[in-house]
Amino acid sequence: MDYMKLAELLFPNIDKTPEDYEAMYPQRDLPEGARVTRLGPSPTGFIHLGNLYGAFVDERLAHQSDGVFYLRIEDTDDKRYVEGAVEIIINSLRFFGIQFDEGATMDGDVGAYGDYTQSHRGPIYQCYAKKLVSEGKAYPCFLTEEEIGEIRARQEAAKATPGIYGEFAACRDWSYEQVKEAIDAGKPYVIRLKSDGKPAEAGGVRVKVEDAIRGTLEMPENFMDTVILKTTGIPTYHFAHVVDDHLMRTTHVVRGEEWLSSLPTHVELFSKMGWDMPVYCHTAQLMKLGEDGNKRKLSKRKDPELSLDYYRNQGYHPAAVREYLLTILNSDFEEWRMANPDAPIDEFRFTTEKMSNSGALFDLNKLNDISKDVLLKIPAEELYDFLKAWSDEFAPEYGHIFEDKAYLLQILDLGRQDKKPRKDLIYARQIVDFISYFFDDMFTIQDENPAEVPAEDVPVILSKYMETYDHSDDQSQWFDKIRAIATELGYAAKPKDYKKHPEEYKGHVGHVSTVIRIALMGRAQSPDVWTIQQIMGEEKVRSRFAGK
Repeated sequence: MDYMKLAELLFPNIDKTPEDYEAMYPQRDLPEGARVTRLGPSPTGFIHLGNLYGAFVDERLAHQSDGVFYLRIEDTDDKRYVEGAVEIIINSLRFFGIQFDEGATMDGDVGAYGDYTQSHRGPIYQCYAKKLVSEGKAYPCFLTEEEIGEIRARQEAAKATPGIYGEFAACRDWSYEQVKEAIDAGKPYVIRLKSDGKPAEAGGVRVKVEDAIRGTLEMPENFMDTVILKTTGIPTYHFAHVVDDHLMRTTHVVRGEEWLSSLPTHVELFSKMGWDMPVYCHTAQLMKLGEDGNKRKLSKRKDPELSLDYYRNQGYHPAAVREYLLTILNSDFEEWRMANPDAPIDEFRFTTEKMSNSGALFDLNKLNDISKDVLLKIPAEELYDFLKAWSDEFAPEYGHIFEDKAYLLQILDLGRQDKKPRKDLIYARQIVDFISYFFDDMFTIQDENPAEVPAEDVPVILSKYMETYDHSDDQSQWFDKIRAIATELGYAAKPKDYKKHPEEYKGHVGHVSTVIRIALMGRAQSPDVWTIQQIMGEEKVRSRFAGK
């Protein structure tokens, strides 16, 4: 077989050579040890926590080593393409602080190694497929879907491994004349890798790969004649990522463990191309505890928290999400954070060696706890800007709460400067709900008065409270008046007195103050009432009690 003649028959319009592309995409001029990483999402319209999880690894590996992190849009599966999905990817990742050095952007490509969209790189893939064909390492396959189905049925009957390989690769050894005749007849075809591998039972060897997360991986070599170009001339993921990672000079590939089964194919492709492989980093799947207490994979159907839209819609601060992700990405991060409570997160030295390879457990409650700590350190002014941007995009119905900035800043700082600071703020929707009682149009009574307070006492307590209320009272004077009201109506001045002699009192001063708290805030639990009143102002306080 004259393989060069076959390659010219299959790719008559490809005039560039691999050497041309090697010159177009030279080795990067980077410091020694610099890492080049990429994120390669598919534009399906759904960007999920796993994308962010992997992007964070990519970003840390590149930027900690003075390397390059780029965005490549892997859209070779046109059936899954969703209009506008690229914008969703870019906006979502930008929101969470993922900064690319080059790659696809909303305004076109940035960087010298593009085009960064795979569907625009067809001639490049065809050039390298032509190279493989010309070297007898790939071939055209004209098998129809029906014929492949028949082969699969034969394999099942013989209990053989399903796939196109060896004796089942019917077109593998076709002559030039057979190929030309089929092409002249208009028969569609794919380009398959001509694998040198063998099944284990036929003497196949095992390949070893050093994974940066999992250590040495050992698995059977590939023996499948994998499709590298579809009938449309579009490459499969297997081939496209090998070509692109080589030409874009990627040093480390971060991807999910679901790609482990394809690794032998990629090993063979790199070998047949004569290229060094990048370092693969196969991350663990994101898991959660199911209702039965067992770990299970996060599900697009069952778990809304898998989608990044969930966190943006709820209004989680990106700093909180980044902080939480590091706790599940590196096992020593929490210990580092305890030793460096105020250090910027980027000072933490991230390593792949500290990553789990057995399933990373995602816990929304832990994210919320971490978010409380992170938001406590964010100044009220910055929180105001974050909340307003969130409201503008996701909850415009709350726009009015930003009209009086000074008022809202006081609210956001409530209790955060105390000796034991309050950690009440978690994410935007929760924050708006938490502070809603400061705004008359959002105020509602949510809790019932204490059982220790008879219904007939409630209006009396509130009436006497307003009779004695003086907005200029300090906190001590203010509480003394509540204590006086309590004792006058038969309540203990101190909770401990009621606890010792419950038969002598209706309840205690805390129950009386709770009645006041509920009338003012609608809730039995809240930050300090006196401080809240100082923020609200006398007019709002008095109007809140009017008619009660």
